Amino acid sequence: MRPSNRAPAEMRKVSLERNVARYAEGSCLVKFGETHVLCTASVEEKAPAWLRGSGKGWVTAEYAMLPRATVERTRRESTSGKQSGRTQEIQRLIGRSLRAVVDLTQMSERQITIDCDVIQADGGTRTAAITGAWVALHDCIAWMKARSIITGNPLKDHLAAVSCGIYEGNPVLDLDYREDSAAETDANFVMTGTGGLVEVQGTAEGKPFSEAELMELLKLARNGVTQLVALQKSVIL
Repeated sequence: MRPSNRAPAEMRKVSLERNVARYAEGSCLVKFGETHVLCTASVEEKAPAWLRGSGKGWVTAEYAMLPRATVERTRRESTSGKQSGRTQEIQRLIGRSLRAVVDLTQMSERQITIDCDVIQADGGTRTAAITGAWVALHDCIAWMKARSIITGNPLKDHLAAVSCGIYEGNPVLDLDYREDSAAETDANFVMTGTGGLVEVQGTAEGKPFSEAELMELLKLARNGVTQLVALQKSVIL
């Protein structure tokens, strides 16, 4: 039995609340159980310097965890003067995942920045952030279209992410912290609404995992992402 009493293929309770930040062009408060992440999308009327003259836009992301998002207070990275390797890795993952479902040529030379701030952490912050970031990005693009800033629709597909792992010998979906910290294998899957794989991150924490186990985790992930995309579709109607 899982610590949360969930079935192996059962996700935590997930919610997506839009328009939670007054000033952002798009925003979403995403909750995967006790993991809560605030995602906001902001438009800048200029692209990065290296894209100027290309006619293409850009989507990027920043990620941070509030000091008391965890059981014990963690120091703000801004006070140390640099981001941790983990923070850099996660925000790059969020940014490139979102760009996989955006036609940058339809944005002209503009940049959308997605800020993902973890309010409370209980495992799966990066997967929750990606899922909520897509909603914030969707609403930001809708905001731009409503004001004729863009005429087309750069958003090509839905995007969501979920964690899977092997816990006490069993493949399970959507790990919380208790499972994540003790899992023999930990994996994150980023997928599109049409089922395309954007990124797979898998690590053996204890013993190596087999190809058959990887396929079982992928099956669980597809089931989870299907549920997440259905939820995204229901909230943006």
